[in-house]
Amino acid sequence: MTNDDLVLDRRRVVIAGAGAAAAVAALTACTTYGKTDPPAAEPPKAAGSTGPNVAAGQPNAIASTAEVPVGGGVIKGDVVITQPNAGSFVGLSSTCTHAGCKVATVSGGTINCACHGSKFGLDGSVVNGPATQPLAPKSVHVEGDSIVAG
Repeated sequence: MTNDDLVLDRRRVVIAGAGAAAAVAALTACTTYGKTDPPAAEPPKAAGSTGPNVAAGQPNAIASTAEVPVGGGVIKGDVVITQPNAGSFVGLSSTCTHAGCKVATVSGGTINCACHGSKFGLDGSVVNGPATQPLAPKSVHVEGDSIVAG
């Protein structure tokens, strides 16, 4: 084997190593795509209750009205509940319409998806892409001081 053969073999090794490193970096970046946070702990059940979770005293309650700030909102499982104006509550899907990620936060008057930066208004409308479709509505209503699905 000559020195030229060794250099050529070394080049191949270096090029293959660089390619493998690039592939590992790309795969690592893709492994977090679309992952959501683990589900939050369930709210406490009413004393003696074996039925569904109870928030604010209603068996089908998603949240209490006090939990949802005016001009803001909260994410409860697959539902985002917002209160654009005092006493007006809106239910929306927590699934971003761009790539199916779960929206991450409600802050600054928008519902925010951390995957690609989409922002939605408190009514679900698209404020900033890449999403082009609004969040799907979810039916909610107020019963006493509880926000209930349906």
